[in-house]
Amino acid sequence: MPRWARRVAYAVPLLVLPSGIWRLGVLFAADKRGGSIADWAMNGYVVLLTLISEVLAFTAVGLVARWGEVFPRWMPGLGGRRVPTAAAVVPATIGATILTLVFTVIAIITTVTQSKTNGDPLPANFPSKADGWETVYFYASYAPLVPWGPMLGILTYAYWRRRRSATAGPLMPSTAGSALGDRPDVPASTDKGHHHVTAC
Repeated sequence: MPRWARRVAYAVPLLVLPSGIWRLGVLFAADKRGGSIADWAMNGYVVLLTLISEVLAFTAVGLVARWGEVFPRWMPGLGGRRVPTAAAVVPATIGATILTLVFTVIAIITTVTQSKTNGDPLPANFPSKADGWETVYFYASYAPLVPWGPMLGILTYAYWRRRRSATAGPLMPSTAGSALGDRPDVPASTDKGHHHVTAC
C-alpha cells in the first residue's frame, strides 16, 4: 500500500469536518425557542446531513484499509469473504464524479459568478454575502470540500490497480536467453547417475 494513498484517505474525513462544524455552529447559535415544526425538521436535516457527510467521507479509508478488501468477521453471511472489486470501485467512482461536479466545478463557478446554477444571483442572506469574519469562516469551512471528489477518484483508481494486480497472480519466469549456469536455482554442474552437466 503506497504511503501517499494512506495519507490521502485519512485526510478526506478531515477535509469534510470543517463544513459540518460550520453547519452545526450556525444551527446551535440561532435562537430556537418556540420554533415551529418546520424549524425542528430543518434542524434535524442539518444534523443528519452532517453525520451522513462524515460517514461518506470515512468510506475513503476503506480504499486503503483491510475492511475494504475483506468483509469484517462480524458481518453475517459475508464475514471473512473478499469484497468484490466492482462493489467498491463502482460506487466510489460514481461518488467521486458527483462530488467533483458539485464541490469542484459547480461550487467554484457559483462562487466566482456569485450566482446560482440557474443563473439567478445569490440571495442577500447567503453566507458568502456576510461581511467580515463570517465570510472568511464560511469559505475556510467549505473550501476544503473542493478536492474531495478528485482525491476520492485518485484513491479509487489506486484501489482498482492494487486489486487487479493482486488477482492477476505472479508472472511466469522468463527462460529466454538463459542457460543452466545462469539460473540461481540450478547448479552449474550436477551429479546424478554419474552424468555431469557443465555449463559451456
